[in-house]
Amino acid sequence: MSLSIKTPLLQSLPLSHRVGARVWMKMEAMQPGGSFKIRGVGFACEQHHAQGAQRFISSSGGNAGLAVAYAGRRLGVPVIVVVPETTTARARNLLALEGAEVIVHGKSWFEANELARSLQTAADAFIHPFDDPLLWEGHASMIDEVLADGVRPDAVVLSVGGGGLLAGVDEGLRRNGLGSVPVYAVETQGTASLNASIDAGQVVEIPSVSGVATSLAARQVCRRAYEVARERPVIPVQVTDREAVDACLAYLDDHRTLVEPACGASLALLYGNKVSLGELDNVLVIVCGGSTTTIESLFAMRG
Repeated sequence: MSLSIKTPLLQSLPLSHRVGARVWMKMEAMQPGGSFKIRGVGFACEQHHAQGAQRFISSSGGNAGLAVAYAGRRLGVPVIVVVPETTTARARNLLALEGAEVIVHGKSWFEANELARSLQTAADAFIHPFDDPLLWEGHASMIDEVLADGVRPDAVVLSVGGGGLLAGVDEGLRRNGLGSVPVYAVETQGTASLNASIDAGQVVEIPSVSGVATSLAARQVCRRAYEVARERPVIPVQVTDREAVDACLAYLDDHRTLVEPACGASLALLYGNKVSLGELDNVLVIVCGGSTTTIESLFAMRG
C-alpha cells in the first residue's frame, strides 16, 4: 500500500468565476502529514527501506520532515529530523507525535542540513526535502491522478520553494503528453530564488530569505527546477506576504480548508488575478498543504 493517498480533484466555483476559467484544485493538503510531500518522500522511503535502510534522516522542520516522520512510523523505521531554531513548537510537537527524534540545531535550514548530513551512516538513508529524483517521481503521481479523473489542464499553478514540486509536476505532465503546458511558478518576494536564477541565466543562491512563507525559504532551487524552467513554459510570479496570507484566509472561507502561506502564494495568483487566465479552459492549482499553520498564526502574520 502506498504511503500517500489519491487526493480529491475539485472544481472551485469562487476561483473559476474570479479568473474566468474552470479552476481545478488538487487537494494535496488532505495527504497524510498535511502536504504533497508524502508522495515523493513516501516513494523515496519505500525504495530505501526495500534496500535495507535502518534509519531515515531528514533536515526539515516543515512538511518534508513531517512526511519522513510519517513514513518512518508506517514502515517501522526510526527517524531523526534536524530542525533549525526557527522551527515552531507546533511543528516540533507534530514531529514528535509521529515518533521522530527531533534535534534543534542552527539558525537556518542550511545549518540544520549540515548537521543532519554529518549524522548519516552507511545504514541510514538521508531524505532530502526537495532535491532527489525519487521525490520528483513520487510527486509526478498527482498529475497521473488528474488525468485519470478526466481533466486535461491547460495551465498549472504551483508554489516554488526548493523546486521539488515543480520538478515532479513537470515529470507528471511530460509522461502524460503535456510537455508544452505552461506552469505558473509562484514565490513570495522574500523567497524568490527561482526567479533570481531565471534572471541570472544560471542557478544562483540568493543572499537571504525572509517572510512568512517559511516552507518556500530555500536560498537556491534545485538544478532540475531551473532546467525545467528552460525546457518548458514556466512563468515566474511573485506575490507579497500579505497577499499570500490573505489568500489563505479567503481560501478558508471559500473551501473550508486551512493552508499555509507557502500554499497561499499560488492561491494569491488566482485571488489577485495576477495573470490573465480567462482564455483557458482548465487551470489546475496544486493546493500543496501546510499542517503546521493555525488560524491564529495566519491572523498574527496578517497584523
